[in-house]
Amino acid sequence: MALSRTQAATKRGFDVLGAALGLMLTWWLILFAWLAATIDTRQNGFFTQSRIGRDGRLFRVIKIRTMRNVPGVDTTVTTGADPRITKLGRFLRKAKIDELPQLINVLRGDMSFVGPRPDVPGFADRLTGEDRAILSIRPGITGPATLKYRDEEAILAGQTDPEAYNRDVIFPDKVRVNREYIENWSLSADIRYIWQTIAGR
Repeated sequence: MALSRTQAATKRGFDVLGAALGLMLTWWLILFAWLAATIDTRQNGFFTQSRIGRDGRLFRVIKIRTMRNVPGVDTTVTTGADPRITKLGRFLRKAKIDELPQLINVLRGDMSFVGPRPDVPGFADRLTGEDRAILSIRPGITGPATLKYRDEEAILAGQTDPEAYNRDVIFPDKVRVNREYIENWSLSADIRYIWQTIAGR
C-alpha cells in the first residue's frame, strides 16, 4: 500500500509550488512571529525538534516556539493545560501561525502539506506490518487525522494519564485514519484538507 509514482510526483509538485507561494506570502508574518516568540520565551523564537519522516528517517521540524522551559515538566505529550505554553504561544497555536515555518520543511522535501503528523521517535518508527505504510509518504502539516483530533490537547487534558491515553487510544486511531488516507489518496482530497484546516472546519 503506497502511492503510485504518478501520484507521488503529483503530490510533490503541488507541495513545491504551494510552499514556495506560501513562503512568499507569509515570510513577514513568520519573521514577526519569530521575533515576538524570542522576546516572549527568552529563547530562539524558532523551535526545532527531531521527528520521524518518510521511510523512518529523522529530520528537524521547524516551528515557532510557543513554550518556555518549566522545571520538572519534560513530557513530549502536550495538553491544553500545559504550564509551559505561554499566553502568546496559545494565540499562535490557535491561529496556526506556529506551523508556518514548516513551509520550509515542505520546500526542502522533509514534509508535505497533507499527511500523517510527524511524530517524535518512539511512535511511528515502532510500527510493524502493514501499519508501516504511513512511513511511505512524507509527514504533513495537516491531514485527516490532524483534523479529527484538532482538539487533542483538550482531550488529553481531561485524562488521568494523558501519555497512556495518547499511546493506547489516540495514536492507534491516527494510524488507522492515515492508512485510509493513503489507500484513497487524491489531489482534490489534499486540497480539501488544506481548506478545512485554514477555515477551521
